[in-house]
Amino acid sequence: MPINSFLNYLALEKKYSRHTITAYQNDLNSFQEFCSTQFEINNIINVNYAQIRSWIVSLVNLNISNRSINRKLSSLKSFYKFLLKTKQIEVSPMVKHKALKTSKKIQIPFSEKEIHDVLAAVNTNAIDFESIRNKLIVELLYSTGIRRAELLNIKLADIDFVNETVKVLGKRNKERYIPLLKTVQASLKNYLEIRTEIINDESYLFVTKKGKKLYDTLVYRIINNYFSCVSSKEKKSPHILRHSFATHLLNEGADLNSVKELLGHSSLASTQVYTHSSLGKLKEIYNQAHPRSDKN
Repeated sequence: MPINSFLNYLALEKKYSRHTITAYQNDLNSFQEFCSTQFEINNIINVNYAQIRSWIVSLVNLNISNRSINRKLSSLKSFYKFLLKTKQIEVSPMVKHKALKTSKKIQIPFSEKEIHDVLAAVNTNAIDFESIRNKLIVELLYSTGIRRAELLNIKLADIDFVNETVKVLGKRNKERYIPLLKTVQASLKNYLEIRTEIINDESYLFVTKKGKKLYDTLVYRIINNYFSCVSSKEKKSPHILRHSFATHLLNEGADLNSVKELLGHSSLASTQVYTHSSLGKLKEIYNQAHPRSDKN
């Protein structure tokens, strides 16, 4: 089946995560079911853009957002690109497709004060295994900018106290090394000491109080609970901490390319979404430095 071949290609050649591959599979299966029901087409190799357009209309009628529809169509576009590459088709039915218009989704980072208040709270309350672990999670996410999945997959062997770095396995299995602040190293050593009372093996760094590998929803709850006490922002997630890491670095004059490498982005375009939050700082620097500014 072409869909299975495509999914194998994503897993074996593109090195996509299981989560990403599942998303592609769901999108393609959804389109396959639509074509079968509406047009009696059982092989989506044999479709034209008019039929794809009908699917788009049906998704719009279901009140699915343009952003979500674009993601589904991106899966479709990648699938037909694969079919072109493997010479199973001569022309992609998506060749003339243009993405639906979407409003820019601005992620609002935590302020430095909000970060400071949470860190002060976790420092005060770090007295048992879970609170010491949670303190380290907050510090590590904010000081390194790593993704939630990257945090969960850190192994004990990835921590290098000699070189003061942590090795992270990012998207498409790309490794990168991120410096560790002295304060984070101290929190790591404190956590590792109490961790041996729970479990003593060479597996994943973060575990539950029962010694099992930490899971993603728990990390989300930890961050959400802490920041709900200090922030009224609508979104309080590990990704917002990553967003805050990048924004605060840029505000302090960090080079965009350096931030790109720390975040594990493959292109600057991905990193540039964080620059909008730094415009206030940029204006401040501009007004201080320009010879025609108001300060003169």
